[in-house]
Amino acid sequence: MQNDLAAKHLTILRVRGNPYKRKLPVHESRLIYFELIFYYSLLCQGTRGRMHESADVTRFPKPYNLECTPYKQTDFDYLMKGKIEKCADCNVNKVFKLIIVGDVSVGKTCIVNRFCHQLFDNNYKATIGVDFEVQLLSLFGVSVTLQIWDTAGQEKFKCIAQSYYRGAHAIIVVFDFSCISTLFHCELWLKEALNTNTNDDVLLFLVGNKADLLSPAAYTNTNEIGMKSAQDLSAEYWAVSAKSGLNVNELFLRVAALLLDVNLNNETDSIKDRIHIGSNLTLAKKKKRKSKKIISSCACNA
Repeated sequence: MQNDLAAKHLTILRVRGNPYKRKLPVHESRLIYFELIFYYSLLCQGTRGRMHESADVTRFPKPYNLECTPYKQTDFDYLMKGKIEKCADCNVNKVFKLIIVGDVSVGKTCIVNRFCHQLFDNNYKATIGVDFEVQLLSLFGVSVTLQIWDTAGQEKFKCIAQSYYRGAHAIIVVFDFSCISTLFHCELWLKEALNTNTNDDVLLFLVGNKADLLSPAAYTNTNEIGMKSAQDLSAEYWAVSAKSGLNVNELFLRVAALLLDVNLNNETDSIKDRIHIGSNLTLAKKKKRKSKKIISSCACNA
C-alpha cells in the first residue's frame, strides 16, 4: 500500500513538474527534484527498512541524565502497560517521524548510519537536501516504525529541508563537541524547526556528537555547557559518538519509547474527553427532565 502511494506521488510530481512543457523557476524545479528523490527512496524502503539488531525492547530506556531531561518517564504506568498489551495483540504498527537538524559537518548522517546500519564512514559527504531512513523496532511487543529525516546543514539547502519539518513527532538537534560554536547555533535550529512544525506534542532532544575527540577535561567542560543549554531549551540531553557507537542506540530507543508513551496517552485522553462530553450531555438531559417534573407537580398542586 505504501509503495502504491509512493508511485502515485511520483506520477503526480512528474505531471506537476512539466504539465505544459513550461520552464520552471529554479526554486520550484529543485523542490520537485528532491521530492522525486525522496519518493523513489520510499519505493525502495523495503530493502532499506529492516529490524534493528537491538529492536526487541522489554525495558523502558533510561535518559542520559535524569536531571537533564523534561521527560521524567522511566517506565510505563499500569494503564499504559495494559494498552501496550492490547496493541501488541492486535499487531498495531505505530509510525513516528523524527527530524535531525544542526550545523554542517556535526555528524548528523554518521549518527543515523551508526543506528540504522551499524557503520561509520570516515569519508565526509555533505547531505544534499534531505536523506531518509526507515528503522523497524519492537517496543514491548508493539511494532514501531521510525522515519528518520536527516536534513542538510548547509544554508543553501535550508529552504528545502524546512519543507520536511512538518508533522515531526521528535526533533533532534545535533552539535559537535569539538566545535563549541555549533552548540550556540542549536537554539536557532530548534526555533526554525518548531516554527515550521505543526505538532503540539513534539519531543525535543539536544545531542552532542564526537564525544570521543575530546580530552576528559575538555569533555567534562563541554558536557556541562551542553546540559545547561538543554535545560534552557527544555530538551533532553545526550552525549554520543557516532564513531564508537557510544549511546547512539540508547538515544533512538529512548526517543521511540517516549513517542510511544505520548501517543498512547493522547489516545487515552481523547477517549476520556469523548466520554466526559457524553456524560455531561446525559446529566444535562436528566436535570431538564427533573426540572420539568418539578414544574408540573407544582402546577398540579396549585
